Amino acid sequence: MNTSKCQILLRAVELGNLTRTAEELGYTQSAVSRTIASLEREWGVPLLVRGREGALLTSQGEALLPQIRALCAAEERLEEQVAALHGLTQGKLRVGAFNSVSIHWLPGIMKRFLTRYPGIRFELVCKWEFAEVEDLVRRGEVDCGFLGLPAGPGLDTIPLFQDQFLVALPPDHPLAGAPCYPAARFQEDPYIAIPEDRDWEIKSIFQEDGLHPNLQYTVNDDLAILAMVEQGLGVSIRAELVLRDSGRRFAAIPLEKPRFRQIGLALPKGAARSPLMEPFVACVREWLGVE
Repeated sequence: MNTSKCQILLRAVELGNLTRTAEELGYTQSAVSRTIASLEREWGVPLLVRGREGALLTSQGEALLPQIRALCAAEERLEEQVAALHGLTQGKLRVGAFNSVSIHWLPGIMKRFLTRYPGIRFELVCKWEFAEVEDLVRRGEVDCGFLGLPAGPGLDTIPLFQDQFLVALPPDHPLAGAPCYPAARFQEDPYIAIPEDRDWEIKSIFQEDGLHPNLQYTVNDDLAILAMVEQGLGVSIRAELVLRDSGRRFAAIPLEKPRFRQIGLALPKGAARSPLMEPFVACVREWLGVE
């Protein structure tokens, strides 16, 4: 079987758009369409439905998707094993991550890794939620993923970093220089939140302490929250990693009862792993100063 056709189909499914797939892979849109049509003829089943919402899998395509992913992953593993015989001079490493790790960690980690293994290519997949990264790792769409711990079943995890939750305050807030933010103050200061389905860690902090913040704004973006804090519109709890190098003026102090989140690296449990993983994990540990 020509697995390059399967790779094109898989990318079209992931992007949900044939034009974007063609642009990313360096084909014309008609070439991508012909490739998928060729697979449909070979297998005798429709695979994609093209419509206003983009390219969507048919029920037959959904049934075949796990095997298509497994086939493409097996080919990549084979290529990487061959590359390992040549001293890791070629291959691709697929990494999932949430935004702040993608911004603050991965560029430095990648630079260090590529200095040692310049022939390796990276494919980065950024998601908003830890659960989305977990799903990428479980489905084999990435070789590893950075996320919050503990993770769900089916994954091996490596703890890497304790990320402290801080309260972001306007620069002229009366508590801007205080050693910590009193819990009771959340009922006084206007609070700026991320939607609850994306902010369960913060929600759990309030629930554990029996607090009801003075919620005034709900915003779907960390940088927008910091811009609002800078303008004195309210306060917000954000992880330290989110607050780094934002370009905004604000104060950040610990909670009265310090809280942290554990960031780690997840790998699929029991699955054959890329030979690139061991040197990548070692590079991550070195860059973070983790033994």
